Amino acid sequence: MMTKNPYEVALQIVLVELMKAVASETNRTTKFRTILKRLDKTLRNIEPIMSGNGRLARVLDRPEKETKMFIFHLENGKQMVLKCSRIKCWNVYKKFVHANKLIRLDHELLRFFQVELQVNLSARFRGLVLGDEGDQVLSTVTKRAGGFSSSCNVPGLPDFIVGLDFHLRELKRMLLKDHDQVLTVSAPGGCGKTTLAKMLCHDNEIKGIFGGNIFYVTVSRTTSLKTVVQKLFTHHLYVNNCEFQTDEEAKNELENMMKHMGSPKILLVLDDVWSESESLIEDLKFPGYTILVTSRFMFSRIGTTYKLSLLNDEDARTLLCHLAFPCDGNHMNVPDDLVSKMIKCCKGFPLALTVIGASLRNQDVHKWRTTLQEWLEGQSIFDSDSQLLLSLQTSVDALDDMLRDCFLDLGLFPEDEKISASALMDIWVELYNLDKEGMYTSEYLLELSARNLLSFVPARKDASELEGYCNEHYVTQHDLLRELAIHLSSQEQISQRKKLFIEIHGNDIPAWWIEQTQQPINTRLLSISTDETFSSSWYDLKAPKVQALVLNIRSKRYTLPPFIKKLSELKVLNITSYGVYPTELHELPVISFLSNLRRLRLEHVSLSPSIKFIFQLKNLEKLSFIMCEIGIAFDSYTAEPPMPSNLIELEIESCYDLKNIPEGLCSLDHIEKLSITNCHELEALPKGLGSLSNLKTLRLHSCTRLAELPDSIGNLRSLIFLDISDCLSISSLPDQIGELNGLRVLKMSGCHGLDELPASVTKLTLLEDVICDEETSYLWSYYESDLCDLKINVMEDDRFANFMKIVG
Repeated sequence: MMTKNPYEVALQIVLVELMKAVASETNRTTKFRTILKRLDKTLRNIEPIMSGNGRLARVLDRPEKETKMFIFHLENGKQMVLKCSRIKCWNVYKKFVHANKLIRLDHELLRFFQVELQVNLSARFRGLVLGDEGDQVLSTVTKRAGGFSSSCNVPGLPDFIVGLDFHLRELKRMLLKDHDQVLTVSAPGGCGKTTLAKMLCHDNEIKGIFGGNIFYVTVSRTTSLKTVVQKLFTHHLYVNNCEFQTDEEAKNELENMMKHMGSPKILLVLDDVWSESESLIEDLKFPGYTILVTSRFMFSRIGTTYKLSLLNDEDARTLLCHLAFPCDGNHMNVPDDLVSKMIKCCKGFPLALTVIGASLRNQDVHKWRTTLQEWLEGQSIFDSDSQLLLSLQTSVDALDDMLRDCFLDLGLFPEDEKISASALMDIWVELYNLDKEGMYTSEYLLELSARNLLSFVPARKDASELEGYCNEHYVTQHDLLRELAIHLSSQEQISQRKKLFIEIHGNDIPAWWIEQTQQPINTRLLSISTDETFSSSWYDLKAPKVQALVLNIRSKRYTLPPFIKKLSELKVLNITSYGVYPTELHELPVISFLSNLRRLRLEHVSLSPSIKFIFQLKNLEKLSFIMCEIGIAFDSYTAEPPMPSNLIELEIESCYDLKNIPEGLCSLDHIEKLSITNCHELEALPKGLGSLSNLKTLRLHSCTRLAELPDSIGNLRSLIFLDISDCLSISSLPDQIGELNGLRVLKMSGCHGLDELPASVTKLTLLEDVICDEETSYLWSYYESDLCDLKINVMEDDRFANFMKIVG
């Protein structure tokens, strides 16, 4: 009998103890939860090596001193993990130091096991078959090899890139010369500056030099120095709840942190810097690291500038044909001279080629000729950004009226921010009388995406599988396309515009607004964006026809404008904070005057106990709380008549301080959709949940502390869709679940605490789909013969798709 290597036994023991410590601390503390989850995934990825035949022995086939030292580090790592909950949340410095120790522990694990992983890599290239676990571990390590960590939060690359290889080589050469600390990539919007910066960050040579010290921040027009520093602390350095009163304080704290890191090579990427932020670059210049800036502006006084040129004819043809002829890039049905003329009109501008190529995808020769003729009848269209806007207008003019309106509505939201697809569809449903279920409304998003007028960002891998539409997606839009939407919406006088976009910097209210007396504006959609320094000093605004109001906020405190009371036709109100922390929302009672309001969306705001005013809106049909501080407000809430008689959908998403749902909400007897997801502190549902007799959809995804479903759930006889996926603390289902005789879809992947199912599930005769993980599928297999129409859909556990992904 073969004797086990003593170090193999010791290593297995210490790794198991470390996994237990990580699991325990992840549940006990929120301060380091992101890093602990990352460490937990690394440990789970290593498990196959621990159990694989001979694989651990190969890992341990190295000097005894190194192995003993590694085991010693792991034992210290266990104590380090157990210390997490003892560090006070206010101690920013200790949190930073401890976070870096945890990150180093994670890197040590990967480095130690990298030998075995390289063996697996060689085996793959020799054509040998590896298990799924091996492929997954290999995927992680190859992404993070050389010390480069996804904690750097560098965005991914587009699927298709052309014409930037030469620029990448030149940019690397200039960056590594080390003569200037700041290097700016400058070009008009839509030339590929951001893509080039991402390519540089993902380049193996650059990763080998800077390792995990590549920090990527999107700056945008209204960003202050303290906001940039807060993003660095929160998203890259894992220091939460840090807040700076002044730019100078933020600058000093960042300089101290950079000195403490002690790394000789740090790369800071500032993407999309506007001319107003030139001083910000100067303030971020510290000894010891390099700054890469992308901007449509030239900063002649700072560092060196690399001017990104447009595509040459060959690359331009490759890009246009790739999009216009998606099958193989062959354009046999379109004459070559016509393609050449179209490319010539685009002047090598990547964004123009992308958008126009998509608009001509699979179109006949007639469409190509008419499009070209429209351009040739005008002036030269790519001499400047304004000319480019005119050229892109051709693609928008090709949209039908409804789709064109939907595209223009994207200008309602701030630049460089993700836009909730659900928020867009709320507007479209009410203003354009589209379907309230969203099935057809989402087609407009898909069509705009197909034309490259926006990009999808799925919030969850399985989001599209939940209810068949884009509710859980976000969209992004290139700055230039947003400018195009605003430009096309602003051709009429302000008082006559159907869509009005107002941006307020500081307290600089537009002159036309201040001067407005008796003359009302006729806009139907109104967007007001304010920055961090706005003091909520409002002037009266007469806008009696507004049906949708979008308030984009960045300040710490925000008072709702008093003129809201007069918006008698308002149907949709969207209030979103884009600050680092939730905005304190004041004067909430003004909402109670909106008698026709049907959809209210509150995102990333802190609400006072006066939310009772919201629940008194008698015509409200949909209410959404997204990433809000509502725990205190809900704790003090008691149902008082009149309750809203028409509320059909209640959505509570990622409200981290929510522990309990008020019992009074169970009096919303007209509600059909209840979604409480990613609320990790939620401990219990109201006992009276079963009184929601009209409820058709109940979604409880990722409520990780929710321990059970109430017994009254059996009274939900209208329930069709139930999602309890990733509810990690649910250990059993109530017997009453068998009384859900209308249930058709049950999602429960990731419910790892479930050991068995109640026998009453055999009564779910209409159940068609159970979506679960492999472990849970075994529990259902015992009942397949009792449920004739049941289909068990096993979802693979994709541990790497959202690895260390942080939403800013």
